[in-house]
Amino acid sequence: MDIKNKIRLGHGSGGLLSGQLIKRVVLKYFKDKTLKKLEDAAALSLGQKNIAFTTDSYVIDPLFFPGGDIGKLSVFGTVNDLAMKGARPEYLSLSLIIEEGFSIRDLETILKSAALAAKQAGVTVVCGDTKVVERGKADKLFINTAGIGSLRMNLHKENIKIGDVIMVSGTIGDHGIAVMNERLKLGLRSSIKSDCAPLNLLTRKLERYKGTIHYMRDPTRGGVASVLNEIIDDTPFGIMLDERSLPIRKEVRAASEILGIDPLYVANEGKCIAIVSKKRVDSVLKTMRAHALGRHAAVIGEVVKQPDGVWLKTAIGGTHPLLLLEAEGLPRIC
Repeated sequence: MDIKNKIRLGHGSGGLLSGQLIKRVVLKYFKDKTLKKLEDAAALSLGQKNIAFTTDSYVIDPLFFPGGDIGKLSVFGTVNDLAMKGARPEYLSLSLIIEEGFSIRDLETILKSAALAAKQAGVTVVCGDTKVVERGKADKLFINTAGIGSLRMNLHKENIKIGDVIMVSGTIGDHGIAVMNERLKLGLRSSIKSDCAPLNLLTRKLERYKGTIHYMRDPTRGGVASVLNEIIDDTPFGIMLDERSLPIRKEVRAASEILGIDPLYVANEGKCIAIVSKKRVDSVLKTMRAHALGRHAAVIGEVVKQPDGVWLKTAIGGTHPLLLLEAEGLPRIC
């Protein structure tokens, strides 16, 4: 569907409409070659040092959810974008847009959570900004962050080769289902919690595999299927996933069926997708599983010459495409 005259919720979903908005509107005015790569972080040179730089905004509803809150999410989300570029995160900014009438007690709870998250990730919040808008002009609290880190790995889409293996560092869909269960008051009796976590603690262990790990992304908005579609955009290959290999909790599968959604399109906030040379995949998998954040890591597919696009080989032996959705079924998820 073409861009229309009005912004829709789907334009912020990480799906097809998001891509159209960025490519047809935003990139019409900003043409830097680094920006055009549309990666979660930019690889830059600053004097003699190679750095990664990123920014993100958080508009999650509700602000508090099982396993986290907007403060924790904003810190870890920015840390993870840097880590997926092969960087060691070092410094963050943290800016607040607060609606008039918001509870100072809740604000302090959120800021304390963000501070603890920064300590856990080993980063320092060094600057920020605060704005307050009139009652009804925002939804309680929005947070914007930016982050800088030192590059340690050379990760680019151009490194990906046919025959490479697709790995995920753990179970899929936990964050999105935890948030929706809380938001919609579904009352699902389960232990589903957000997987919100600092992936730099895991990727530090993976730095030894320079040249073996070709690319990494964290499957946030739009989930695994959407991110894989973004990865193969404008490339001469496809991706084939194996349904039997997907690490999905039984509770997440059950909740997804109730909601009528596919876990492959559900957001994650503490999982890493790595595209790895087949030659050393066993070693990378072993290293991942040895770390708490990669305990349930799995090989879920491979890069193929044909067919184009992202495909799923089902448990009964058939195949079907995993298309980039027009709009995400779970808005305001991060």
